[in-house]
Amino acid sequence: MEMDDGVVYQDDSNTNVMSERVSGLAASIYREFERMIRKYDEDVVKDLMPLVVGVLENLDAMFAENQEHEVELELLREDNEQLITQYEREKALRKHAEEVSECPGPW
Repeated sequence: MEMDDGVVYQDDSNTNVMSERVSGLAASIYREFERMIRKYDEDVVKDLMPLVVGVLENLDAMFAENQEHEVELELLREDNEQLITQYEREKALRKHAEEVSECPGPW
């Protein structure tokens, strides 16, 4: 596990870069762990550190998933807007066609 710069962590499969938000949080937690180690001993955080790293990794994964959902939501909003525009256009064309069919022709 590497947390020296607060940006990289080791995963079982590969190395990933954390989001800026999570890496900032990880850096703050890491500094607090260092302070606790200097003041008390590394045994104070030895069991806690893997748990916190796991939470940060899960938080980062959820943050990335949330960003994907936000992109998907924006695409769906755009699709919805296009469908509404198309619906309004077709509704107006149908109304116009009905008005034309109801008008008596000059013949």
